[in-house]
Amino acid sequence: MTTEHDHWKALTVRRPDDVPTATPLLWQIEKHTEHGDRLMNNDLPADFPYEVERGNVGDALAVIALRESMHRDIEHGRGTRLHDALKLGATWNELAAALDITTEGARTMLRKWADGQHNLYRHHAERGDARPLGLDPDQYATVLAFTELDDDDVAPGISRD
Repeated sequence: MTTEHDHWKALTVRRPDDVPTATPLLWQIEKHTEHGDRLMNNDLPADFPYEVERGNVGDALAVIALRESMHRDIEHGRGTRLHDALKLGATWNELAAALDITTEGARTMLRKWADGQHNLYRHHAERGDARPLGLDPDQYATVLAFTELDDDDVAPGISRD
């Protein structure tokens, strides 16, 4: 029986969109490592005493596409993690330090994520989906309320314990 992981391992990746949605980062890293190892073998001398598999253009393209896919996955997840941290009592100063950006930059990042999630919800709701994905209007307002906190404030009612 072929598993989802077996299918992934056999999949050729040449573009970021070749990576199926929700493919675990660990799987992407494993595939990246396999291609990257072959590319590194190209730097070994021609008379290297052990048999090694050398990289080709497909390996190079796969590494580039996988890096972009992983980059997109990580970028997409930042808004979710900002929201999680705020719900757990993080301050904007702490978030900005963790991202190495300004507090306003962190707020902008959360707003953009929330806008995208709210648009996703509206799109699914307009299609008549029974359980729309994204942030409904109340959830959206709750997320935006976090952006109004002062830099060192924790949201009301949240304990950092």
